[in-house]
Amino acid sequence: MPTVLTAGKRKHLRALANSAGVIAAVAMDQRGSLVKAIAESRGIAREEIPAETMSEFKASVCKILSPHASAILLDPEYGLAATGVRNANCGLLLAYEFSGYDNSRPGRLPDLLENVSARRIREWGANACKVLIYYSPFDSPRVNDIKHALIERVGSECVAEDIPFFLELLSYDPEGGDEKGFDYARLKPRIAVGTIVEFCKARYSVDVLKVEVPIVSRYTEGSRAFCGQKVYSYQEALGLLRQASDASSLPFIYLSAGVDNEVFTEQLRMAAEAGADYSGVLCGRATWKGGLAVYGERGATALEEWLCGEGVANIENVNAAIRQAKPWWVKLGLSASEASR
Repeated sequence: MPTVLTAGKRKHLRALANSAGVIAAVAMDQRGSLVKAIAESRGIAREEIPAETMSEFKASVCKILSPHASAILLDPEYGLAATGVRNANCGLLLAYEFSGYDNSRPGRLPDLLENVSARRIREWGANACKVLIYYSPFDSPRVNDIKHALIERVGSECVAEDIPFFLELLSYDPEGGDEKGFDYARLKPRIAVGTIVEFCKARYSVDVLKVEVPIVSRYTEGSRAFCGQKVYSYQEALGLLRQASDASSLPFIYLSAGVDNEVFTEQLRMAAEAGADYSGVLCGRATWKGGLAVYGERGATALEEWLCGEGVANIENVNAAIRQAKPWWVKLGLSASEASR
């Protein structure tokens, strides 16, 4: 049965998508990783990066790139000021979770920001609420039950506030293996498909999944990033992209997972070649990470100059790569006219 969306949620999804119904969004909700990267670019400790620096970086990215995006994802901790400089035609998502995960317990357990709620996210002018969760269907039932309950809680809040719920899914190895290694690349497609199947269940009230590409390009023979060790042939990789796509009964969009722009756009072209019916992207570092060193060394003005050149070129490369993406309403069994009501 296709998911039934309220008129309110349909309105918000239209605000987050382009005229073709495809979500072409920029992610700028990074926190811990962004603090680390800026500190490294300046050769100082993370503790020396003030909140104002984080807000300044996010505002520059939002100002320059939002005219080229259908939406932008920000965080309430450092990104609220940036919402005021985004393009009028650019929709807004806000993150609800703490950056990272709980290191004191096994299972990469998530937590929500203490002074944030779905109601506040709506009141801050956002069109959607986003939560990131690390997940593996092969983790212990106790760990996964905690995660299931948290997602149920957020889904219920979003239903009550009549705003879409975007769930970002990151895979990991519960056994602690090298997640950039050969063995994990073999396991990743199974984790990705099992995770997608779980969170498409109606009990979670998720509206859009934000998912990883279910392959690792450096182990894909024939890809531009191929390292020489093969986990999958090019055709096998296409089959895995199709399998993950078919596993989702919800609209889904791809995240860039920190890969370079060239690698990400190739992954998107492979998804199209595979016939994956994805509905766009929500990518961050593949568009703006090259500006981190510029900002660290020369400040916001130099960053904005870089963004106007290479940053815009990067986002336009992504926009070109998603021209074959499907409108968000296709997975829901809606027509374009039904989605517009």
